[in-house]
Parts: sequence; C-alpha cells; structure tokens
Amino acid sequence: MAQAAKRAGVTKTIVEADVSENGKVTFHGIVKKDDINPIILVNYRNNRDGNEAKLTRYSKNVMLGLKKRYGISEVNLVGHSMGNMSIMYYIINEADNLRLPQVVKVVDIAGHFNGIKGMNEPANVQLNKDGTPTKKSATYQSLERIRQVKNLDKIQFLNLYGDINNQSDGRVSNTSSQSLRSLVSEKAKSYREVKFTGKKAQHSQLHENSQVDRVLIEFLWKK
Repeated sequence: MAQAAKRAGVTKTIVEADVSENGKVTFHGIVKKDDINPIILVNYRNNRDGNEAKLTRYSKNVMLGLKKRYGISEVNLVGHSMGNMSIMYYIINEADNLRLPQVVKVVDIAGHFNGIKGMNEPANVQLNKDGTPTKKSATYQSLERIRQVKNLDKIQFLNLYGDINNQSDGRVSNTSSQSLRSLVSEKAKSYREVKFTGKKAQHSQLHENSQVDRVLIEFLWKK
C-alpha cells in the first residue's frame, strides 16, 4: 500500500519503525524537514496480542519517537485487522494528549470492532438503526469509551471492509466491521465507509487490493 502511494506521487519517503515486544522502537530511514507526506511503516514484533495496555504502549512509543526524532506534529493512521485495535486504543488513551502528534485522519481496514467470527463475536448479530450491534462483544464494550475522547471531533474516519458474498471478508463479519459507525460517527469530524467485493475483498487480500489503494489515497491525500 505504501508503494502504491509512492507510485501515485504522494510521497518519496518511506521509513520503517520496528517495535519490540517490550515496546522499544527502532527507526530505519530518515525523514527530512522538507519531505512531503512521509510514510512510516509500523511493525509490531508481537502482533498477535490484543492486550490494550501493550497496544497503547506500542503506538504511544512510536508517536513519541516521531515527535522527538522527526518533529512530526500531525499524523494520519492506517490499520489492518489487529492494527485497527491499536489505533482505537491509542485514540481512547492518548488522543487528548497534546504533547503527542495529533491524529487527523484514520483509515480502518477489515476491522473487528465487535469481535471475530468463531472467536469472540456473538452469534446472529444484527445492527440497529444507529449502527450499534444487537449483541455487544467484550471488544466492542471496551471500545465504547472512545465516545468520551475530547479530540474525537477533530478526526476523520474511513472504514473499509470486504464482502466475499457471505456478508463477511471470510474472517470478520460485515456487521462487526460496520459497528465502528456507532462508536465514532456521532462525534467524529467525519465518518465514511466503503464495501469492497470480489476475491480481493478477502480479509488478507484487502491490503493487496488496488481499489482499496485508490480510495485510501484519495481520502488521505486527495490524489
């Protein structure tokens, strides 16, 4: 996805940030003052643990590094699958912290905001008119605190999810992905969701999907 943005002329700068299991961040690359739209690829060595405290610490340490090392004061955040949870927990716990880079836009891809099929998502869930799930998972309930974030009204959200003809992307149901609307849309600066179909709409294929790339690039950089 970063290479697609580079080909679109969005940026020439791509830097990697590796986060160890204990939260230490190592940057690979340089961001110069005159670099336009630098992209930071964030890699969690421990990318299976959904613990809120860990995910918040990982993302906060990256943000601290971006501020101290590169002088970055504003960020757009893009997450896929578990990455969405890290973003959500960061917003809940740190978005009102003015000493950290401020979140401007968020792109959530294949998010499991009300749990994952066959794991922690309640059975036979539907969405009410306001977008809330008829049955709330523990994950969803933990995310409801996002509505109390003061700076939520400064953040624009784009929610991208896939449907491979069974109302899911094969791993996450559409109702789970779409439940993000009820969490943020009332207070956020803006909220939009886009559904993708076909083989490339499968959970692990969404970040390899050129249609997703185009929508994401237009939202973040108007390209």
